[in-house]
Amino acid sequence: MPTVTDADLAQTDPRLAEALLTLNEIGAAINQLTPRGHAGVGEALRLIAESAIKVVPGSAAVIYTYDPSEQLFEASSRVSAGEPGTEMTYDLPRPDGIGMRAIRQRRRVLSYEEPDVELSPAATKAVACFPLVVATRPVGALYVYLRHAHRFGRFELLMLDSLVNHAAMAIYQARRLSNVQQDLVRSEEALDRLRNAGMLISSQLGLEETLESILEMALDVTGAQYGIFRLVDQSGAKLVTRAVTGASGRPQLGVLPIDGTSIMGWVAKHRQSLCIHDLESAPWVRLYHPLDADIRMRSELAVPLVGSSGRLEGVLNLESPLVGAFSEQDNHLLNSLATQAVIAIQEARLLDALLEVARLLLIEPYPRLLDHLVKQAADLLNASASAIWILDDETLVLEAATDSSHRGERLPLRDSLTGLAIRQKAPVISEDVRDDQRFHRSDLARKQAWMRALIVPLLSSEDGAAIGAFSVYGVQGDAGRFIESEWDKKVLTCLAYYAALALQNADRQRALRVAQERHAVAETFAAVGDVAANVLHHLNNKVGTIPVRVQGIRAKCAPALEADDYLIANLTEIECSAREAMDAVRDGLVNLRPIHAGPVTVLGCVRAALADVQMPEGIHMDLVSLEDLPPVVASRRSLAFVFTNLLNNAITAMAGLGTIVIRGQTTGPWVEVIVDDDGPGIPEHLCGRIFEFEPPIRNSRRNGKLGFGLWWVRTLMMRLGGAISVESEERGGTRFLLRLPRLEDARV
Repeated sequence: MPTVTDADLAQTDPRLAEALLTLNEIGAAINQLTPRGHAGVGEALRLIAESAIKVVPGSAAVIYTYDPSEQLFEASSRVSAGEPGTEMTYDLPRPDGIGMRAIRQRRRVLSYEEPDVELSPAATKAVACFPLVVATRPVGALYVYLRHAHRFGRFELLMLDSLVNHAAMAIYQARRLSNVQQDLVRSEEALDRLRNAGMLISSQLGLEETLESILEMALDVTGAQYGIFRLVDQSGAKLVTRAVTGASGRPQLGVLPIDGTSIMGWVAKHRQSLCIHDLESAPWVRLYHPLDADIRMRSELAVPLVGSSGRLEGVLNLESPLVGAFSEQDNHLLNSLATQAVIAIQEARLLDALLEVARLLLIEPYPRLLDHLVKQAADLLNASASAIWILDDETLVLEAATDSSHRGERLPLRDSLTGLAIRQKAPVISEDVRDDQRFHRSDLARKQAWMRALIVPLLSSEDGAAIGAFSVYGVQGDAGRFIESEWDKKVLTCLAYYAALALQNADRQRALRVAQERHAVAETFAAVGDVAANVLHHLNNKVGTIPVRVQGIRAKCAPALEADDYLIANLTEIECSAREAMDAVRDGLVNLRPIHAGPVTVLGCVRAALADVQMPEGIHMDLVSLEDLPPVVASRRSLAFVFTNLLNNAITAMAGLGTIVIRGQTTGPWVEVIVDDDGPGIPEHLCGRIFEFEPPIRNSRRNGKLGFGLWWVRTLMMRLGGAISVESEERGGTRFLLRLPRLEDARV
């Protein structure tokens, strides 16, 4: 078939060539349409109508747009053109007219070819109606009215078909751009609401106020009548109302179980969003629980609130009295607002937990605080179990746990998953502790169904050293599943900081108590020292005259004494007792006098003590590493008295047979001296009382000394700025550990 060229058309009818040139203007007008170009589409349609009457002389042209959803022509969209004096007001297309026939049949309709078509009175001769169709979707119609008695020519119809395609494309493009503009506006509004939701969270409003504000945003952007937040209760099995907006009358705010008996319960159970277009349709009509029985709702949109750790927080629900009120875009927007709500809920829960921990830190002993922290960690991170371990040399000691583990259980620092977090000073994650060779309790993991683990170190705030570890364990499966997200790491690290602070605070409290006790001892000695010294001095003077008087009796009564052995024995015993009493008084005076501390050597004090002790032949004495110890800050007389007392106690306990070892070592700012004996040991229930004023200790013999030697030892060690402790087993052996400040680490 030969191609029709512009030259052919020009030779046939110059007006067709003019109309053809107009197509370039129409195409340019369509290309210049913008999302806000409502006037642009009207101009394009006007050009098309004017081109139509140029193609068909003596005609008039009208274009209407068509709404497929309403199946009606839009009266306000009318665009027309015609010769001066021929254009008139035309009736709106009728439901059974030629325009609707063209739309339904998706083809052009010529009135003179279809006699059953009833023409409008305004059309006197003939009408051609062209449907404007894009991809089988009608968007409008072009009417061309003839004022003279003739039919449309072949080339006229050809050109009108071309104009119809342009008109359809102009309307479609304008509508598409308008929809894009509406989507952009709505997206901008949604983003503004999401930004506002974020600002609400950062403004630290109460949780209820934040949730109510989010509901108001959701109602505003979706057109819903009311909304409700129901959150999971502490049991994890029910939904309780926390915020409602838009409800009136008598709202029903009862508890809903997390199951399939209600729409919100179904959403919580399956953790899936629901967009229900008609609540009166099955199966939703059986599950719908109206918030207000006086209001008939037809549409519902509900989304679950799920945190990053997989924890179900609750359900956000919107309802509307309109059928099909919510779109897929509404669903996406509500899910975004639900995410903001989850953040608000998690931050509120974390803030409440930290406030409670801070309060307990001031009033509770550290074991109770650690027990509280492991429970908080399991709750905040949705974990199955949690534990706190404390570093003790090369082992880890369990201090607190939420499961059946017992306080005091131990783990090796090396080759353990928990120890790895301490050694690296960084969080450690295990995907499956049941098969992780580094996890030492795989049996417990299988029994408790633990799978994933997150462990963070407890770092000292003073020097950053790792002093323990905080661990949480998640069970297998979706319900209550623990995921080691960045949020989880930050939360557990924050709680670990409080745990480390509690331990450091306990150490400081112990140090404070020791300092207070030392201060009390010092004040006691300051208060009674002078009185006691005067009393002992007076006693010493009185007792000191006894040996002098005994010597006088012996000189004057020598003949009588020689004749009476009883008198000689009693005088001797009186003289001996008096001298021992004087020695005891002198020892007491020495200990009551102020201590003038200075640099001394441990070895020198031990040797001074050995010189003062009567060592039996059956006792073997070993001095180990004493000569290498640095000088300590002490009083030579007081420290020698300490060693003398400890040696005498050991000799008495071993009944003159055994081995005593005195060993020295340096630990940080301290010099430690260990005094070991292989005697019978001390019963465990007496170890805590051995330093009391007159304890029931193993050696009841006192060799003429006062009965509170170990009390003096502890008192003097405290006055010297040191400490002493005892370890013993009933099977045998006793160990005293002395700690003294090094000279270079103390103020003399």
